[in-house]
Order: sequence, then C-alpha cells, then structure tokens
Amino acid sequence: MEPHDTPYHYALIARALAIIDAAPRPLALTELAAQMGLSEAHFQRVFSAWVGVSPQRYQQYLALGHARTLLAQRFTTLSVAQDVGLSGTSRLHDMFLTWEAMRPGEYARGGADLRIGWDWVDSAFGPALVMATDRGICGLGFSAEKGADWAMTDLQARWPKASFAPDPHAGDLGRSALAGRGGALHLMGSPLNIKVWEALLRIPPAHVTSYTQIAAAAGAPRAVRAAASAVGRNPISLLIPCHRVLRASGDLGGYHWGLPLKRAMLGWESARADARIMGHADAQNIAAPR
Repeated sequence: MEPHDTPYHYALIARALAIIDAAPRPLALTELAAQMGLSEAHFQRVFSAWVGVSPQRYQQYLALGHARTLLAQRFTTLSVAQDVGLSGTSRLHDMFLTWEAMRPGEYARGGADLRIGWDWVDSAFGPALVMATDRGICGLGFSAEKGADWAMTDLQARWPKASFAPDPHAGDLGRSALAGRGGALHLMGSPLNIKVWEALLRIPPAHVTSYTQIAAAAGAPRAVRAAASAVGRNPISLLIPCHRVLRASGDLGGYHWGLPLKRAMLGWESARADARIMGHADAQNIAAPR
C-alpha cells in the first residue's frame, strides 16, 4: 500500500481543512502543525506523501476560492467530438473501455436475482466501500464524512432487490481500480444517467466543467436539473469523476459523499497535477544543455 493510500492521511487532511477554513489568514507550517498536534517534520512528511506538495502550498488548493480558480483556468467544454478525458494522461480511464450498463430488465427489476459482494478498502480519501457483481464494480462510496453505516445503506438502496454478502474479491477489484490498474465496471441507471456518466468520463483530472455542459454533452441541453440529479446518482464516486462538476458561479455545488470530500478531491488532483508539471519542467531544465 502506498503511503498516501491510508485513511489516516485523509483524516489529517480533513482536520487541516477545518483549521484552514477557520483561520483569518494563511497559516505558516509551524502554526498549522501546532494546531494539528504534530511535529513540523511529521506533518510535512504526511502531506508530501499524500499530495506531493508542501502543506503551505496545499493551503491554496484547499482554499474556498480554489473552485473559482479551476473554473477560470481549467474549464472543460466537453465537446462531443473531444474525448479529452480518455487520453493517456489519466491513470484511471483505461478501465472504462470494459464498462457495461446493466440491461434494462435488470434496471427495472431493481437488481432482483443479482448477487452483489462488498468489501472495505483503504483509499487516499479514507475508508472506501466497494460493491461488485460477477461482471465488475457496481458501487464505490466513502465513509469519511457521513459514516460507514450511511455508506452501506446508501449503496444497498440503489439495488433494493439484490442480495448482498461480504466478498474480498470486491475489495481486490476496488484496490486495483483506485490504484489505476484498470478493471471492469457494471453500472445500472436510466438512459439519461448513462449518458451523463459517459460525459463525466470526458473531464480530465484537475479540470472542471459545469452542469450545463454535462447536460449538453448528454444530449439534453435543456435538462440541466435532470442532468444534475444524474450526476448525484453516480454509483462509483471517484471512478466516474462527478466531483469535477461545479456550478457556473464557481460554487462547489453538491456532492453526495460530502462537500469537504469534494474539496479535498479537487485540491488533491490540482496539487498533484501541478507537482507533475513542475517536476517535468525541472527535469527538462536539468537535461537542457548549458
């Protein structure tokens, strides 16, 4: 397991986010570490392992105005002909070549006769609940903000007539998907849901789009509210990146698994993307002839 994939690290991030929000100004490393009850060295090490940048720099990604910055600088128009999110730049999107929707009959029956296995795994954003059929992952949720019981009840309610049982294989599938090693997905939703989820897959990491763009990309430009509801019904959270959708005003909008988690995901992706860009630029400078 990678250092940034333990729930302990996300618990620290959640605490830091609350402290940063309450502070009247950006906090120095000494102040932030003291309020976290950690040594500066340990706090710096945890942040660097989790996100790839220093705690001081990460504050700008957790700031309440960061969503507006993303909207201004990294807005994705989601042109139907532009599958920007399906490029090799994303470590997750290769897996979606093998996804399939549940048949209409299965959807109408609410998962009757469907056996779903489940397991808990560690992730970069705390404990994650993975559910899977024999055809692939059908559910992924997080407990950091609302609790394990709520996450379990929520995912089970999406297939009210299915049978559920603990299954370590579901955990194996979840760990592989979260690590970017691919896998298969098995999703159940209405035709509009499926089109919205396909549109979400075209949002590149560290970029955002709007609910209006999602509705247009799903072929229903006037059904913005319905498209927003479909975003909220995404059953596999991070794997279909609904956290990358913002209101046109730059507000975060809603997030099924909790707004603090949405902010952390956006900040995490932005910080890691910027760290990669800076690292690439540094490497080029080192390699360039003098």
